[in-house]
Amino acid sequence: MAGHVSSDPNVFILPDLGEGVHEAELISWKVKPGDTVEEHDVVAEMETDKALVEVPSPRDGVIKELCGNVGDILKVGEPAWTYEGAGDVSAPAPRVSEPAQVVEPATNGSAPNTEDDGTVVGTMGGTLGAVSKEGGKALATPAVRRIARDLGVDIDSLKGSGLAGRVTERDVRAAQGGSAPAPQQAPAPRPAPAPAQPLATTVPQQQIIERPPVLIPESSGDTQIIPMRGVRRTIANRLRQSVDRAVHFSVMDDADVTEVDETRRTLGKASGESLSYLPFVAAAMMRALQQFPSLNAFVDDENEQIVRHARIHLGIAADTEHGLSVPVVHNADEMGVLELSRHIGEVARMVRDRSIPRERLVGSTFTISNVGSYAGRYATPIINYPEVGILAAGRVRDGVVADKGAIRIAKLLPLSLTCDHRCVDGADAARCLGLIIELLKRPNDLLTPLRG
Repeated sequence: MAGHVSSDPNVFILPDLGEGVHEAELISWKVKPGDTVEEHDVVAEMETDKALVEVPSPRDGVIKELCGNVGDILKVGEPAWTYEGAGDVSAPAPRVSEPAQVVEPATNGSAPNTEDDGTVVGTMGGTLGAVSKEGGKALATPAVRRIARDLGVDIDSLKGSGLAGRVTERDVRAAQGGSAPAPQQAPAPRPAPAPAQPLATTVPQQQIIERPPVLIPESSGDTQIIPMRGVRRTIANRLRQSVDRAVHFSVMDDADVTEVDETRRTLGKASGESLSYLPFVAAAMMRALQQFPSLNAFVDDENEQIVRHARIHLGIAADTEHGLSVPVVHNADEMGVLELSRHIGEVARMVRDRSIPRERLVGSTFTISNVGSYAGRYATPIINYPEVGILAAGRVRDGVVADKGAIRIAKLLPLSLTCDHRCVDGADAARCLGLIIELLKRPNDLLTPLRG
């Protein structure tokens, strides 16, 4: 809540609900005016582009006014509710036009990251993004507490380096003496949109074309009006931004995954784990990105430069009942097929049951979308901006192929690679896709990590 505190103790200012979050949609009030609440009682449930969070009362008191209706968008730094008491005020505190930002210090010498640029959208569970702090206890997410417990570190004795003193995984591993996760390249800050230019007064009136008003039908038995809010609005904004800024083009081809099919079955029986084609595709992608680093990058639009990443952090586009999300497998280039399979399964499960910590939703450098898990062969996926490439895997099917003059039935996996033409040439994209296809013909070479 640092940075957003009212001078009036009876006015509760909506705090930062996560780095880069400036507003939240009010999902429900858990109290009504006149109700008595105690410290930590949940007052409201709100949804941001990153989380569904419960906002608690910071103290005991009686609720006087709730500053918003269900469905309203509340801004960080503005009054959320007021209390009755000696310090009573007749009107809510003035609106804050530019709330102070609290950012986590950068760990790699680059500018601090105040926006979550790494994902389309993510969800987390728990109070204030699952970050809790009680008397004598450190401010930390359940995931970080679990890591500390596994490593035998007393987390409550640590001084956090994160947001508002939050203890991070890096703090825990540093205290344990182990190696901290590799720092993430901070995505470039997005430039503010240019202000709209006024229409020149010299334009003849007859040249000004007025658009007819948009007619929105009322809800009836034949129509349904769905407000574009919360997760859906975030998805729309992120995809619109990607289409507006990146110059998309796609190359497509089929990969013969007959050997992959046999290898995954054999490996599955030996390990007792169910293996899909996806970890093999991911392992091949890791090796292709090493050969074509122009695809493992992002565009710094503000400074007009391309930044290439040294490590590979793989985003996995996941469809959930809450909307599209892209959890991240960090340092994926250090994993073989089995480990990739486990991590992909873990982040997919956590994002679907809304238990994923925020740090597993940011920092991707390249994304894979497994559209074939439902239906379809090829796709033209939208780049997870500011990344410059995304690979879509279609549905595996039996097909006829010519092999050394002979005809045989093979398992064919359609692949669609979309890139940003501003920094990836068409020839490089085609060669990269060709390398992925060749690597999938030799699945045994994918079993070990690209690098350790």
